[in-house]
Amino acid sequence: MDRKGIEQKDVAEKAKVSEMTLTRLCNDKNHRPRISTWMKIERALKSMGYDVDRDYFDL
Repeated sequence: MDRKGIEQKDVAEKAKVSEMTLTRLCNDKNHRPRISTWMKIERALKSMGYDVDRDYFDL
């Protein structure tokens, strides 16, 4: 998300998850969010006009 200039704060608000959740997702390669959390983030990003590929996040 950083490379695309997407603000974690905006996604967190839209997905109704904490900013810490997104920070871990972006920075901790060992972090594995629950599928329900990932789906919230995925929906938020798509609603913001971004094409999301789950494989990119290596979940």
